[in-house]
Amino acid sequence: MQTTLQNLSFSLNATIPIFLMMVFGGLMKKVGLLDDHTTAKLNQFVFKALLPVLLFMDLSKADFQTVWDGKFVLFCFFATLLSIGIAFLLSLPRKDWAERGEIIQASYRSSAAILGIAFVNNIYGHATMAALMIVGTVPLYNIAAVIILSLTAPHDGDSPNAKKLLLRTLKDVVTNPIILGIAVGMLWSVLHIPQPTILQKSVSYLGNMATPLALIALGASFRLENARGKLGLTLSISAAKLFLFCALFLPAAIWLGFRTEKLIAILVMLGSATTCSCFVMAKNMKHDGTITACAVMMTTLLSAFSLTMWLFVMKSLGYI
Repeated sequence: MQTTLQNLSFSLNATIPIFLMMVFGGLMKKVGLLDDHTTAKLNQFVFKALLPVLLFMDLSKADFQTVWDGKFVLFCFFATLLSIGIAFLLSLPRKDWAERGEIIQASYRSSAAILGIAFVNNIYGHATMAALMIVGTVPLYNIAAVIILSLTAPHDGDSPNAKKLLLRTLKDVVTNPIILGIAVGMLWSVLHIPQPTILQKSVSYLGNMATPLALIALGASFRLENARGKLGLTLSISAAKLFLFCALFLPAAIWLGFRTEKLIAILVMLGSATTCSCFVMAKNMKHDGTITACAVMMTTLLSAFSLTMWLFVMKSLGYI
């Protein structure tokens, strides 16, 4: 009984602070201290400045040769690739191709950067394995999303230029601030470049702001009312996003020997909420975006419970 309570306490300590920050962001929006414009700018600031600095901070101080795990990165890549295939199969009952595109993207694409870093950082005090998980997933997330949304986009005789979209996405991946933060951090580590105290403290000030500000901005972006009218479909997407992929791939990860920090990063990759950037991409590629917005809201709400459950199960089994 005591062990069960300890495991539950571990799980709650890992998830509740994160979602309390999101609730706080929602409250700040409610009382008028944050508006849509400020929240959008805050999201940009976190994504383009603070998260890259946080990842640089963790990786530049790590021994890269010790930290790098090719098997882990490849697992993240292929688990994501298979998740995309499964999401495609789950979308087949829908006759509308545009809806299929939104369902596929919303089902496989996680908040790997923000929530992955937040969870691993909250539990272990650094986000090194989250960074390696991002290397294996984020480029594939973006490239697959462009292909899927361009092939299923509604258009009036004006076919979308898939080649241009793909080239633009490849450019976006290469210039992605998070990927750049990881690359610079790894290079810094490999070259053993010293960090003066002034640089260390400055970087740590910025890096430590990343997680709380990201979660506050995410909470302020939450719109529960948008999920009305699409409840059945949204719950189906949420079931796949938060439970199905975890049930399929977590046992494989455990069988391959991944434990502790790596297993937490894989859990977040598989079972965290649909990322807000899905909605932006869907709208920019001529999709309605309603299904995507509903999926973001519902998975964000339900992931507070599902991630706690998965953490509790893995902690009880001694894997984390």
